Amino acid sequence: MVFPYELLPWQWIVWICSGLFIGLTKAGFSGLNAVIIPLIAVIFGARESTALILIPLCFADILAAAYYRNNAEWKYIIKLIPWTLLGFALAIYIDQMVSAQTFRYLMGGSLLAGLLVMFWNEYYGKNKQPPEKLWFAALFGVAGGFATVVGNVAGPIMAVFLLSMGLPKKSYAGTAAWFFLIVNYAKLPIQVFVWKNMNTDTLLFGLTLVPAVVMGVVLGIFLIKKIPEPVYRKLIMVLTLISTIMLFT
Repeated sequence: MVFPYELLPWQWIVWICSGLFIGLTKAGFSGLNAVIIPLIAVIFGARESTALILIPLCFADILAAAYYRNNAEWKYIIKLIPWTLLGFALAIYIDQMVSAQTFRYLMGGSLLAGLLVMFWNEYYGKNKQPPEKLWFAALFGVAGGFATVVGNVAGPIMAVFLLSMGLPKKSYAGTAAWFFLIVNYAKLPIQVFVWKNMNTDTLLFGLTLVPAVVMGVVLGIFLIKKIPEPVYRKLIMVLTLISTIMLFT
């Protein structure tokens, strides 16, 4: 395929839909990213797709963080970031040692385990207090850092963590928005200098998704205002479960 990509009609449809899904994800519907990212990897290749999709992700992060600027729970972000950076380092170190399929199974298994914990805490926990132990943040921080560097699929992992904290929908969306703003911009040097995936052509092609991203963010913000809190939590759980299944396929 000739760079910067000559796409077939169906590939353009998938590409544009990915921008819409990215916008919806950043507005607070975590999990939609992982539904579309495997298809993007098929079109552009696993490694190349991580750079291409990072451009619209970074743009969407700015929009979401600006809108939810007063809704972030910074104590959780601060707790996660050091462990996330450790996940970055782990991903760079073992990138050549683990196949893409093995990685997807590992992440799918981790997400499935996290989902079981989350469902148990949601429906059967006696006190339903958020798990504040350091090991819990460390586990999800490292897993999220590893997943976001290798495949931009940390959204479902963070969804499990933030839902486990019992955050209301605006705090959930705001905390996720600011966390990923920091994380995704920290990934840019890895793509440019370590993996050498990103150049001017990559940047320009990634920016073709900007209109779709804006539409997704606006639509997501509108929908979150309309969806009741209990329904929102269940919806995020379902989207996360779908994302987990996608990693196994």
